[in-house]
Formats: sequence, structure tokens, C-alpha cells
Amino acid sequence: MTAATVTQMKCACTSCVCIVNLSDAIQKDGKYYCSDACATGHSSGAGCSHHGCECHG
Repeated sequence: MTAATVTQMKCACTSCVCIVNLSDAIQKDGKYYCSDACATGHSSGAGCSHHGCECHG
């Protein structure tokens, strides 16, 4: 059996539908986010601005 290496995962923001490459992700508190907006809990009320995603925290 070979070990798999995870390179992508869903953004840690619960309302976000984005898949993020771990090499490009914003890491905060051991979690991976697709944008500053998601990483800060949408403190300014802005979404992540990725096409097709309407997250706002």
C-alpha cells in the first residue's frame, strides 16, 4: 500500500465551497483558507470573491 499525499482540500470556512491548493492556501490556526476574507471570518462582510461561491462566514 502506498501513502497518499493531500495537495488540495475544502476551504476551512464552513459556508465556502472552494477547494484550495495547500501550497497556495492561507494558513491560520492550523486550518487552510482560500482567501483573507475566509481566514478572518469575513470580519468586513466580504465574501471570498471566487466565481460561484457566495460565502460570507
